[in-house]
Amino acid sequence: MFISKLKLINFRNYNKLDIILHDKLNIFIGNNAQGKTNILESLYVTGFGKSFRTNKDKELIKMNKDMAYIKAEGKKRYGEISIELRLWNNRNKEIKTNGISLTKLSELLGSINIVIFSPEDLKLIKGGPSERRRFIDREISHVNKKYYYNIMSYNKVLLQRNNLLKNIAYNKKLLKTIDIWNEKLVEYGTEVIFKRIEFIKKLNMLSRLMNRRITEGKENLEIKYLSNIKIDKKYKTQDIYESFKQMLEKKIDNDIKRGFTTVGPHKDDLGIYIDNKDIRIFGSQGQQRTAALSLKLSEIEIIKGEIGEYPILLLDDVMSELDINRQKFLIKSLKNVQTFITITELPELMIPLDKEGSIFKISNGSIVQNNDI
Repeated sequence: MFISKLKLINFRNYNKLDIILHDKLNIFIGNNAQGKTNILESLYVTGFGKSFRTNKDKELIKMNKDMAYIKAEGKKRYGEISIELRLWNNRNKEIKTNGISLTKLSELLGSINIVIFSPEDLKLIKGGPSERRRFIDREISHVNKKYYYNIMSYNKVLLQRNNLLKNIAYNKKLLKTIDIWNEKLVEYGTEVIFKRIEFIKKLNMLSRLMNRRITEGKENLEIKYLSNIKIDKKYKTQDIYESFKQMLEKKIDNDIKRGFTTVGPHKDDLGIYIDNKDIRIFGSQGQQRTAALSLKLSEIEIIKGEIGEYPILLLDDVMSELDINRQKFLIKSLKNVQTFITITELPELMIPLDKEGSIFKISNGSIVQNNDI
């Protein structure tokens, strides 16, 4: 899978951009605030239908313009792919794949598979549980549309149940309707938990291998799914269902008192350990960054295993966050992956790359030079 052409109109600080991309490596060099990350952001939008920097489409539109346009063309394992998006200030976005209009965002998922790694991803280790849940949900949704439907449905039911809990405090008769929302919450939540556990099993196996390679066998990384619902090691869906249902019933008084649902996959987390020690508490900054790198490289392999081809990798200002050994390991791991890198200057280790590619110099929303590596 690779993207060969990118066209932008009125996107962020770009009036118009039309570039040919290399199918191996694309390096965007420039000072800060020149538009390097904006290019990676536009590519991300073609894969997910939304930005990794903001939830508001209007922030992607150039100032004083009504609409932004993005078009990416490329090739997948089974043929050519074209993604077009029109983002509007005053109406919903328009999305097309191969010229066909989509009615739902979920229809876009999987059209172009993308993995992004930026300094923000260190929040996977140091941030709160919501960062890690967001990571899990995004990655599974990108290769499993059913999961996307289940997590979106779960969140909608959760919102309705929480609203009901708040109202029950003022009208006890409403308690009679809680079973309806419990049933739907457990139904969708069971599917969410089951797929998350499956994903984490794969992620744990691959990230442990990656981490051992980076540290030359000196460290053992372990990833665990931490659920607030009691789950048997066999994690059968029926067992998850019954356990979740019982927990909701047990916590009902507490939920009413607090005005929100206190148990469920929306409260779950990842446990990340080095040699059986919680890396968030006891890990050094180097260990935390190695773990984050291991997780990201494992994502690539998981997607390859699911869809039969490698995703596209976006590296946004990551090199400055990694030491020379981690940089070298990362570069060596990208031989089969189309990669987009933003940096302020070209590291020496990239100059003798055996991987072909192109270098783009960015200045104030314009590409002023394009060289081959």
